[in-house]
Amino acid sequence: MVRFLMAVSAAALMGGAASAQFGGQSGANMDIEAIEPTDEAVSVGVAGEDPADIARYLLASGAGGAQISPDGGTIAFSWSITGERQLWVMPALGGQPQRLTFGSGITFFRWLPDASGLIYGADNDGNEQPAFYRVSVDGSEESLVLGAAEGGFRAFGDFASSGDSFVFSSTERNGQDFDIWRGNLAGETELIFEGTFGYFARSISPDGSSAIVTETVGEDADNLYLLDLDSGEIETLSAPDPRASHSEGGFEWTASGDSLYLSTNRGREFAALERYDLGTGEFTVIEQAEHDIGQVTLCGLGQRWLVWTVNVDGFHELYARDLEADQMVDLPELPEGAIGVSCGAYTDLVAIGVNGWSTPGDIYTLDLSSGDLTRTFKANLAGIDEDRLIRPESIRITARDGVELQGLLYIPDEDSRGGEPAPVVFDVHGGPTAQSQATWEPSMQYLLDRGIAVFQPNVRGSTGFGRTYTTLDDRENRLNSVRDLVDMLEHLEGDDRVDASRAAVRGGSYGGYAVNAALANFPGTFDAGVSLFGVADWVTALEVASPGLKASDRIEYGDITEEYWQQYYTENSPIRQADQIDVPVLYSHGVMDPRIDIYETEVMVTTLRENGVRADFIRIPDEGHGWRKLSNQLFYFRREAAFLEEMLMGEEE
Repeated sequence: MVRFLMAVSAAALMGGAASAQFGGQSGANMDIEAIEPTDEAVSVGVAGEDPADIARYLLASGAGGAQISPDGGTIAFSWSITGERQLWVMPALGGQPQRLTFGSGITFFRWLPDASGLIYGADNDGNEQPAFYRVSVDGSEESLVLGAAEGGFRAFGDFASSGDSFVFSSTERNGQDFDIWRGNLAGETELIFEGTFGYFARSISPDGSSAIVTETVGEDADNLYLLDLDSGEIETLSAPDPRASHSEGGFEWTASGDSLYLSTNRGREFAALERYDLGTGEFTVIEQAEHDIGQVTLCGLGQRWLVWTVNVDGFHELYARDLEADQMVDLPELPEGAIGVSCGAYTDLVAIGVNGWSTPGDIYTLDLSSGDLTRTFKANLAGIDEDRLIRPESIRITARDGVELQGLLYIPDEDSRGGEPAPVVFDVHGGPTAQSQATWEPSMQYLLDRGIAVFQPNVRGSTGFGRTYTTLDDRENRLNSVRDLVDMLEHLEGDDRVDASRAAVRGGSYGGYAVNAALANFPGTFDAGVSLFGVADWVTALEVASPGLKASDRIEYGDITEEYWQQYYTENSPIRQADQIDVPVLYSHGVMDPRIDIYETEVMVTTLRENGVRADFIRIPDEGHGWRKLSNQLFYFRREAAFLEEMLMGEEE
């Protein structure tokens, strides 16, 4: 079940969205005592103070999802400098950014094939049921393309090269299954294919006759199909056993439409760059590494350039091949972090987005023909001294059962920790099939400035370390990944820079579940917890999940309609062991959350309070699965930081 923290941490860097999957939603219990955001004044503090106020870290802003226009003249990107994620454009080689949207925030955007404008999505306070809009490149014209539909969770797919139609996935037929639809900018739609659970349109062929479609198969895999957009007939291209991923790196058609490039771990541990021939049905390996390849992109006139990234322990590396000369391209050095790539069909320019430990989001423009690199957009660090920011170390740890684990360790500098070992916060990612990477983490960098170490564990079940590793937490093995947190903390006891006797665990979404589970199943390990919109009871959480989620849930967690799994999760959910939790926990949840019902947090808060355990609760009425709005981020993270400082350093705000 894709339950991940969407706000503040790095999102889809270059606008390539992962499979959109969604859960149920009910009303909040307003009788439970909770803290809610108010219009309180926010003190930013003076630049250069030691330590800087957390507000400055949260106010630091950068570009996300950069996409270059097909003609290479303009770059579109998202930017939250106004307090909400809005759509902006700027000249590809630098210039004044121009804001195009002014609503409550966007969910995605794509260029129209003729570069005259963009299509974007916007929902209602994070309910993930978006309407689609069109806006001209100068912002002077805007129109509604598709209004929000009741129960209509949607995922945009791709434009036909002619620009006269696009494909998308939606549950609007029955509110449950993701079907494949075709639409146009006049707002006309037609149902092409009725799906079961999670079918998602990905990429349209050059002649507009067919589309690549994926079917969700567990958290970490999918089946690959070719859908005839006229007849609605669907052909299986790849449905391997054991399961594999085909869609993480995107799909790039050759100009003839007879083959396509993609990254897949079909038949191997790590995703390789492969070419699929539609005529023969054969996959050919083009590039491979001992790490996952992603961001596969064909660039330029004649599709001369093939560009991709390699994910090395959460640090991305960029590569390019000149297909005309059949040789690798020497590329300039980029800042460390997660890299996103966008190419235009009629230009040798490439937009490169970098979200890294020292930047909230820079954009570079690379000319593949000359090798010239230009920083088109520089993130604003809000007065924070870049030298104060801490680079993570990738460390490997052996679990008690011999499995090699990995994580990113951030150690405060000598001055911040006063020369003493630092207390540590375990920051657990969501997913569960996600990965902690070397991205911008403002609230964590603030803690580092305060002398608190941060460890971001990639427990078994995380992506980035091979296909087998991703499956090691499936079904009955769920608690093995939670136990990894204990083994990792024990490992840090041997690091004289860390005081492992003062440790807290925090996480959002699935990471919020991990917090509940670690505190309940391994009492005495952590001194406090911070659980953001996490699962308490897998029985209720899986029952209210939409069929779009259940396609992956049945493999990841088991089929909750079966008596065996009902009984298993009745016994093995955090709420069943909540009487073992004896340390303070800070809980939070958005009322509009469509992925994990707010009940999951409410039941933990109520139970702990009845047991006499401190359970602070922050309820945010106008947010969904994560905090998108700057005002809510400022309200929440100031309180999270104060809670962690109190628990680990004996300090109160």
